[in-house]
Amino acid sequence: MRYNGIRKAVLASFVLTLTAVGASCSIMKEAALPEGANREEKRNVALVLGMRHGDYWKTVYSGAETAAREYGVNLSFLAPDDEEDVKGQAALVAQALEDGADALILAPNDDIALAGAVNEAALAVPVVIIDSKVNSSKPKSYIGTDNYEAGRKAAEELIRLMEGRSSRIGIMGFVQGTQKAEMREKGLLDTLAKHPEIAVVEKEYSFSDQQLATQLTQAMIETHERLDAIVALNSIASLGVAEGLGKLGLEGTVKLIAFDSTVQELELMQEGVISATIIQNPFSMGYLGVRHAVEAMKSQKVPAIVDTGSKVVRPEDMFSLENQKLLFPLLK
Repeated sequence: MRYNGIRKAVLASFVLTLTAVGASCSIMKEAALPEGANREEKRNVALVLGMRHGDYWKTVYSGAETAAREYGVNLSFLAPDDEEDVKGQAALVAQALEDGADALILAPNDDIALAGAVNEAALAVPVVIIDSKVNSSKPKSYIGTDNYEAGRKAAEELIRLMEGRSSRIGIMGFVQGTQKAEMREKGLLDTLAKHPEIAVVEKEYSFSDQQLATQLTQAMIETHERLDAIVALNSIASLGVAEGLGKLGLEGTVKLIAFDSTVQELELMQEGVISATIIQNPFSMGYLGVRHAVEAMKSQKVPAIVDTGSKVVRPEDMFSLENQKLLFPLLK
């Protein structure tokens, strides 16, 4: 079966890293509730994510759920069907407040369009933003990836792979106009601009639709005589590009720099379809989102910005002990 190799690796990695992560897990449990918290009073924390499906969002939720158990709060989950539904996400923020949320954790799909909903919510409850920034000063904390830096890392990895050769590349974005998408793209393009031997010949947006990413990849390659690499800026775009390359028989021939670390992506990296991936830490976004929401409810000081980091992972180092902890967050 397609993912047996990775699934076996996940089980093997669990055995290898259980001892290493066991101590940190016990420390987290011992520090479960903020000072002065009452275990009898369960507060309600609403988690509003970018969309209902996708391994990335499932991992964010897993981190939040873990923290909710440890910090003794009720966690509700809301999300639109897709990341383009900005109005729907704003309505879900209002719904969370109507349902009695004592704190809100939001992964905004649009930094400007969601600002009003955030400002209104912040009048009633503490608001913590995760994954992508919002154009508001009201949230207590932002927890997420430095997306400009992540884009820069993707560019540096591409430059390394191209080895100074004259190269033609494509970019597969996701939702055009969103803050995190724009910052990843900017970090990528600003870095590539210093390397005139690398030409960006086409840029497309998949709108987090894997089938569309596949179709756009095929069209991109058919349009251009030669394409040396494609950089895909989120997990769904990455899987769509990989599928498009597979349909054209170009796996490994056209280099693919991906984002994130879904089971499918890890399998594709083992097979040589993905040359490298930029991984984030969505588990920590969810976990710290709940932690800081609880602290904010208790009027404790929370950090204004938490950079959860990003890292380049390649096939040759994907199973190092350090990378296993990031690639397989269930071990946390």
